[in-house]
Amino acid sequence: MPEENKRKYAHWLRPDTIKLAEEMYRRDNCASRSEYIEKAVHFYTGFISEKDSSQFLSKTLTTLMRGMLDDTENRMATLLFKLTVEISILMNVLAAMADADEETLRKLRIKCVEAVKRTNGSISLAEVIKSQRGNR
Repeated sequence: MPEENKRKYAHWLRPDTIKLAEEMYRRDNCASRSEYIEKAVHFYTGFISEKDSSQFLSKTLTTLMRGMLDDTENRMATLLFKLTVEISILMNVLAAMADADEETLRKLRIKCVEAVKRTNGSISLAEVIKSQRGNR
C-alpha cells in the first residue's frame, strides 16, 4: 500500500501491546511499528475470516501436529490389533469350553451391546459376574 494513502488514527492500546509491537516489528523486517501493526491486522482478519485457517499456521506447527496424529494413529492401531488377538484367544478358549447355540449367542450379543452403550465401554469382570448371578 503506498505511503500517500495512509492516514493517522488514534487508537487506545495497552502499553504492553505497544512494547511488544516495538520489539517485534524489526524481527518481521518491517520499516516501522505502524507497518507491523497494519500487517498484524491484515493477518488476523484473514485468519478469522477463512474457513481453512491452515494457510496461517506455520508449516512447522502443521507438520508437528500431523506427526503427532500419525504417531497416535499408529499406537492406537497397534493396541487395537493386540486387543483383538487377546479377544480372539479368549473366544476360542470359551468356545472350546462352552456349548452355546446360535440363539443364546444372539441374545448375549444384544445384551452386551446394550451394556457397552450404557456404560460407555467401561465394563468390569466383577460387574459381569454380578449380572450373571442376577445381582444387578
